[in-house]
Amino acid sequence: MKKLVAYFSASGVTKSLAIRLANSINADLFEIEPEKKYSKEDLDWTNPKSRSSLEMKDKSSRPKIKNDIKNISEYDIIFVGFPIWWYIAPTIINSFLENYDLKNKIIVPFATSGGSEMGKTNIFLQNSCLGAKLMNGKRFSSNADTKELTKWANDFIK
Repeated sequence: MKKLVAYFSASGVTKSLAIRLANSINADLFEIEPEKKYSKEDLDWTNPKSRSSLEMKDKSSRPKIKNDIKNISEYDIIFVGFPIWWYIAPTIINSFLENYDLKNKIIVPFATSGGSEMGKTNIFLQNSCLGAKLMNGKRFSSNADTKELTKWANDFIK
């Protein structure tokens, strides 16, 4: 089974976790980069007019992505990582998923958060994963160890 760990990280926490996960399961790694990088002000969730707040209020928002994967057809399973924003995945994750033909792929979300769980993440990702099997994901603490990540991921890898 060919594996990919794709992730979006606003502060570096999800990136660190994604790297550990990819290394632990021998997966390729891909960073989902926004066309316009998020500034500290953009990420100010206490400001209802910040970029992230506006994107998350508009569930149809699809931030543009700077890069893409040329060979996504080669992958059987895609672990998709992100920070939890407003109890769901940031809408840039929908942008990423909707960019590709995911038919017959397994999509496994994973997230980082200071305390929020996955919330309604899968409800808001389902329509972005047409033809794929969207699995229930898991939120990890920033210091999740390799053993925990490997054990979890291996449940999806057959």
